[in-house]
Amino acid sequence: MNLAQTVAGSPWLNISIFAAFVVITLVVVFRASKNTKSAADYYAAGRAFTGPQNGIAIAGDYLSAASFLGIAGAIALNGYDGFMYSIGFLVAWLVALLLVAELLRNTGKYTMADVLSFRMRQRPVRTAAAISTLAVSFFYLLAQMAGAGGLIALLLGVTDSWAQAGVIAVVGVLMIIYVLIGGMKGTTWVQIIKAVLLITGAAVMTLWVLAQYGVNLSSLLGAAVENSPKVGEKLLNPGLQYGKTGLTQLDFLSLGLALVLGTAGLPHILMRFYTVPTAKEARRSVVWAIWLIGIFYLFTLVLGYGAAAIVGPDKIKAAPGAANSAAPLLAYELGGTLLLGLIAAVAFATILAVVAGLTITAAASFAHDIYANVIKRGVVEDKNAEVRVARRTAVVIGVLSILGGILANGQNIAFLVALAFAVAASANLPTILYSLFWKRFNTAGALWSIYGGLTVTVVLIVFSPVVSGKPVDPVTGKSASMIQGVDFHWFPLDNPGLVSIPLSFLLGYLGTVLSKEKANAAKYAEMEVRALTGAGAEKAVDH
Repeated sequence: MNLAQTVAGSPWLNISIFAAFVVITLVVVFRASKNTKSAADYYAAGRAFTGPQNGIAIAGDYLSAASFLGIAGAIALNGYDGFMYSIGFLVAWLVALLLVAELLRNTGKYTMADVLSFRMRQRPVRTAAAISTLAVSFFYLLAQMAGAGGLIALLLGVTDSWAQAGVIAVVGVLMIIYVLIGGMKGTTWVQIIKAVLLITGAAVMTLWVLAQYGVNLSSLLGAAVENSPKVGEKLLNPGLQYGKTGLTQLDFLSLGLALVLGTAGLPHILMRFYTVPTAKEARRSVVWAIWLIGIFYLFTLVLGYGAAAIVGPDKIKAAPGAANSAAPLLAYELGGTLLLGLIAAVAFATILAVVAGLTITAAASFAHDIYANVIKRGVVEDKNAEVRVARRTAVVIGVLSILGGILANGQNIAFLVALAFAVAASANLPTILYSLFWKRFNTAGALWSIYGGLTVTVVLIVFSPVVSGKPVDPVTGKSASMIQGVDFHWFPLDNPGLVSIPLSFLLGYLGTVLSKEKANAAKYAEMEVRALTGAGAEKAVDH
């Protein structure tokens, strides 16, 4: 009997629990869809959510499969270095809270492009912002879909790649249904339900693991070291994954930079600030999100070392899904088939909720920015046309994400998400900060920053070891690169953030100072007042 069959427990129980979640959330989505009539309802949930509700939904959006499956696996295999993902993801919220959340809510309407184009030439900047949004969303969707394939491989004992591809397709279809029917309101309720389930499930497992060791963290860490004989004490110290050479240390710095700066540029997180009625509620939602996300990431420390202590790194590496299987394997060791089924359903719900949020963000960006404001030049006669375009776009994005997820199946999803953060930090964040805080910034600077940052980041990722050229792992017999058996990489770092982020800031600066175009001083003054005080923002966003 292979390992997948050993740990799958009862596939029918796993499927039943997940099916129950799908049915319940579909009922919620259908109920929410009854009030979805206008573009504001579809994109921003009618701005009807309170700060705490939106904070829980943000946590649901942010705590992706990478947070649960990828980070637990990274800590189990790489110890301290794996926990740096948790630290980076959490610290990133301070940038979002202090620099972006309130200002964005006051200035925008539905999408990130509303802010970036406020004082620029509308059509070129909206087009650039929409392309950037679609790129970030696609990278993030790859991670979630890869997580779905690995999770089902583990839970159903499915090792055949075609069967896993079928599972990824099912996730994509469900995601499309959520977005088509419920819009932002339905998606938000799915994220709230999922956040509560995920944090509760992680809390139960954390307490269970600690109880095994007398609620003594030192005993747990000692057991993790003892059960990882190949690395021993290195599991508790920095450098196991990123300290081997000067190059890996640079890679670690690059990863940290991308994680800390990426959150404030993630379009699907930024879009959540528009679902609350006021800037004050936007601030409250971020504070709630920080608390919930911070508590959850403390749980991942226990879950990761718990997986190392109770399951063991060799068993994790040999399982379908490899590092992504650490948390489900731990659940199986603790509570058998029932806990495995519950945690698996939570993990699957996590994937579904996040991909739905990503899809509606990408669809809204295309429909609102490209269709309504670029193609139709802001004049859409049929008030429902924009929402119809958004729904069609959601279907196209769903199909593309299914195909991409099949290609990325088997990758460590925490790492794939880190690549999405690098794209967001490079293509979006410099333009957002320059737009909000630099009076001289103009359209040329925005285009240089977005297109330049996006191009540099994607090129460096394509020619990095993530895509090709990593050595074959003797345990799995596979290379850790996305494309097997070829090597065309020339950029040495796995994460391009260390190069792409400063370069994007530089491109935004050069584009501005080398352009003869004068910034619109009156528009900047209006934007500054609105961003800092909220004056005029309510009227602007409710049109």
